[in-house]
Amino acid sequence: MTTFDKREEGFEKKFALDEELQFKAAARRNKLLGLWAAEKLGLSGAEAEAYAKTVVMADFQEAGDEDVFKKIRSDFDAKSVSQSDHQIRRTMDELMATAIQQVKASS
Repeated sequence: MTTFDKREEGFEKKFALDEELQFKAAARRNKLLGLWAAEKLGLSGAEAEAYAKTVVMADFQEAGDEDVFKKIRSDFDAKSVSQSDHQIRRTMDELMATAIQQVKASS
């Protein structure tokens, strides 16, 4: 194997690892976001955990974060929870940073 092949293989492995960590961080962020939203919706305990799972599953509907945002926005609107779009998106960003730190710490 040439040096170039070794470098290419190394880059491919790093890319795969980065993608896996990003996926794990997004799933963790969605769970944290679901728990945050559940609290705003007045849910606790098993109900909050179940709701958080629905938020995680919502992320598989379309590429990107818009499907998760739409779920939270829709649920807040249905229950008359007063949170702006900006607040929801800011919380999503903050929780992504937290999730990345948690995933890195557990790796």
